[in-house]
Amino acid sequence: MKKITVSDWNLADEINTKEDVIGIIEAALEENDTELLLSVIGDIARSKGMAQVARELNLNRESLYRSLSQDGNPSFNTIVKVLDNLGFQLSIKQKVLT
Repeated sequence: MKKITVSDWNLADEINTKEDVIGIIEAALEENDTELLLSVIGDIARSKGMAQVARELNLNRESLYRSLSQDGNPSFNTIVKVLDNLGFQLSIKQKVLT
């Protein structure tokens, strides 16, 4: 029988371009799931380097990790600052009704 090796998959390892980031955030927003959105923003920050993001924002790295976890509860200000640091800003569009 062939041996199968399983490894942990990490979204942060798959984020390579700005287009990747936009697609991932848009997909999370479409799910209307706050925990998923926070987790995705955390993955994006990890892809850049959470320590670097925290340092640039004058935040504690561990606090930023916790805030952007699925169980986190960051302030809206923190989310906006992290996205800005990553080179993004929030915008809004009308929901497409089906």
